[in-house]
Amino acid sequence: MKVGNIEIKGKVIIAPLAGYTNSVYRQLMKQAGASLVYTEMISAKGLLYDNDKTWDLTKIGPIEHPVSLQLFGGEAEDLSKAAKLVDENTSCDIIDINLGCPVKKVLKAQSGAYLLQDVVKVEEIVSSVVKAVNKPVSVKIRAGWDHKHINCDEIAKACERAGASLIAIHGRTKTDLYSGKVNLDYIKLVKESVSIPVIGNGDIKSLEDAINMINYTGVDAIMIGRGTFGNPWLVTEIDAYFNNKPYTPPTNEEKINTMLLHLEKLIELKGEAIAILEMRSLASWYVKGFSNAKEFRQKLRNIKSYDEFKEIVKVLM
Repeated sequence: MKVGNIEIKGKVIIAPLAGYTNSVYRQLMKQAGASLVYTEMISAKGLLYDNDKTWDLTKIGPIEHPVSLQLFGGEAEDLSKAAKLVDENTSCDIIDINLGCPVKKVLKAQSGAYLLQDVVKVEEIVSSVVKAVNKPVSVKIRAGWDHKHINCDEIAKACERAGASLIAIHGRTKTDLYSGKVNLDYIKLVKESVSIPVIGNGDIKSLEDAINMINYTGVDAIMIGRGTFGNPWLVTEIDAYFNNKPYTPPTNEEKINTMLLHLEKLIELKGEAIAILEMRSLASWYVKGFSNAKEFRQKLRNIKSYDEFKEIVKVLM
């Protein structure tokens, strides 16, 4: 799959997830076999106001490439200026525009999925960003605002006309949030509407889900988000299948070692206190299926340091 001048070798893409897909997470996913990773959603206004925390989200490690840096904002001028800044000042390979986030805070700023209500404005935004940068531009969308307004095909066509090189489509509407099941027909509709590459997103929790989405919709690749929580091996398994490579499921020891490494790298990135807080939720996913998982989760609530974390891991062995 080619995105502008960027070759994407593989079928597994990691979705942008606020609070999760930091540099450590992206590196872990690349090592697992992901062919493209996305940054967390980054505020265009935050970059324009030169906010340090916002700029921290743009930092990319050498083994992460190719990387798509995702921006959100409500106005063409803001997004094009921010895109130009990241084009010139970061090492990202692709610049992505978020037109799919259904979170209230983002909608209130007339960003994310809010923009799905205005096809003309979407085309204006994408066109302005494409003209402002040298890197390829992609767009992440949803099926529409609600089930009475399914317009993902029109949005996708507008993005293609404006010069986008890739569309990622989550097969739910804004009002669905993450409830119910993803609708593959919406993803298929987008794939049949444009000639640029299309990535399918939503409910990929197993190899079978990935195979089914690709076979039914014809998408060029699949995007996994929450399905990777505590399970980078899902990426490895899917990548192995589509590249005719052998796959061996991880042992419990491998899961524990990966979880510890993940925490160690998070501490390097964010400091011990924040890393421990973030790992509390992720660790619960890592130990899914362990015989002593319940006891581990109970102890997990009270830990405050890496040493304490290593101590409670012993209940899993």
